[in-house]
Amino acid sequence: MGRAEDEGMREASVPVASRLNLLLTAAGHDAVDAGTAGRFAEFCALLMRWNARMNLTAIRDEDGILSRHFVESIACARALPAGITTLLDFGSGAGFPGIPIALCRPEIAVTLAESQGKKAAFLREAVRTLGLSVTVYSGRAETLKQRFDCVTLRAVDQMVAAVQAASRLLTPAGCLAVMTTGGELEDVKAASGEGWIWVDPVALPGSDSRILAIGQRKD
Repeated sequence: MGRAEDEGMREASVPVASRLNLLLTAAGHDAVDAGTAGRFAEFCALLMRWNARMNLTAIRDEDGILSRHFVESIACARALPAGITTLLDFGSGAGFPGIPIALCRPEIAVTLAESQGKKAAFLREAVRTLGLSVTVYSGRAETLKQRFDCVTLRAVDQMVAAVQAASRLLTPAGCLAVMTTGGELEDVKAASGEGWIWVDPVALPGSDSRILAIGQRKD
């Protein structure tokens, strides 16, 4: 047996909840509590099952899901400003970062907007399985009438157009939280329009280029 295969088997023998916390601490973040880690493990198992039947995410292995989707989304959840009560995950896809935000920040009422029917069905099942008080909107986010304290965007198509639409869904002093790359940051800022205060971008774990950009509209 080769060394890489042996290491892979050892990793696979460690429970998902424990591996998630090992990845978080390795990235310089605090571990999540045991109950929350267990719910992330449930979410991972559900995602793996559904991903075997439909293309929810291009990342299909457990370690990739933990390191890229979970750790990155947890970092986003923790970086969001205090005082947010309502949040829209614009083009939620497989639920990132919206579901991890709901798990880590239960004081926030999260809405997941996803226009693709099969992905919206997965989100409803994930919300049911995890026992979350989360709303799934199975339509285009742009058609929502509600306004939110925060809108998150991650891996959406046509990011510039999405940022423009997202900025119209915010309360007067709401904030955008955009998971993007350093090279796209200026385009994101320009797309949001005038009258924003942008904090220094937060480097996301596991990447030299991916960042979280948070901008707040001036009230």
